[in-house]
Amino acid sequence: MQIEHGQTLGAPSEEERLADWRIGRLAAAGFDEALAAALAGRRDVDIHALIELVERGCPPSLAARILAPLDDEPEHG
Repeated sequence: MQIEHGQTLGAPSEEERLADWRIGRLAAAGFDEALAAALAGRRDVDIHALIELVERGCPPSLAARILAPLDDEPEHG
């Protein structure tokens, strides 16, 4: 475990616990680990909406593209 400046060993922070919870929820819904981790770290992403789309039959990767488009995707129009 690498410790950054200002971090201490011990219990995870509230932010880390929330990210872990979000990753767990997304993984349980069928998102692969990498995508779940990427989405969990974004505060602008509604994971409940992502999970709802998947529960309605949308593939996780498409749900992510719909609700959390990548910043580097080219704009159309």
